[in-house]
Amino acid sequence: MSYEETVREDLLRWKRKMRKQQSMKAKVAKRFQTKMNQLIPEKVHQVVTASIKNMVHATLLGSEYTTKVTVMTDATFAEREEKVKERLSTYKKTAAIEGAGTGAGGILLGMADFPLLLSIKMKFLFDAASTYGFDVKDYRERLFILYLFQLAFSSDEKKKEVFSIVSDWPSYIQTLPSEKEYLEALDWKEFQLEYRDHIDLVKMLQLIPGFGAIVGAAANYHFLDVLGETAMNGYRIRLLEEK
Repeated sequence: MSYEETVREDLLRWKRKMRKQQSMKAKVAKRFQTKMNQLIPEKVHQVVTASIKNMVHATLLGSEYTTKVTVMTDATFAEREEKVKERLSTYKKTAAIEGAGTGAGGILLGMADFPLLLSIKMKFLFDAASTYGFDVKDYRERLFILYLFQLAFSSDEKKKEVFSIVSDWPSYIQTLPSEKEYLEALDWKEFQLEYRDHIDLVKMLQLIPGFGAIVGAAANYHFLDVLGETAMNGYRIRLLEEK
């Protein structure tokens, strides 16, 4: 079996997972998460909200993440995948170290983890896009990155909505307005609420001094692992199925 055939099988398994109905366990966890959400200090919510808003704007405007990005050309699909895996391994280690450091400091440094982790995640996504051969100077490619981010860190219900967009990207981009019109109409509040609600339970434990170091390292490593799987399969759809 060739590398591409193996990847296609992995992609099919991932797509089946994305289409699964929300389990009762997930529904119960969501209700518990909503209650726990009310216990988190308002200052933490403000930091998360501001961080995500800034991240979304930086991503779509392309000012922060595109300056040092070079599109990878003249490489096979397998070579691109290998490079993405190498970069993901580096980002996961960086995220774990950052999570352990901020988690050890309790609530103040735990709050600082939100924007730092967001930056690590977005830098990986921009790296992955360019490695797969997509030019992130195009705002539609930056928008695709945001959808991959949402697909990785949203509720099951939202995942299905975003998955349908990612799976049929050529059709979706035909419906997009100009870059200026899109930026003016962007609902970043919905975006940040989905992300915040998805990570609250785990990140709340990171605010506990001492114990937070263990949680921070493990959680951040896991978040990058999930993001890596999502990004690779998102770009696999475009490179293996759309062609």
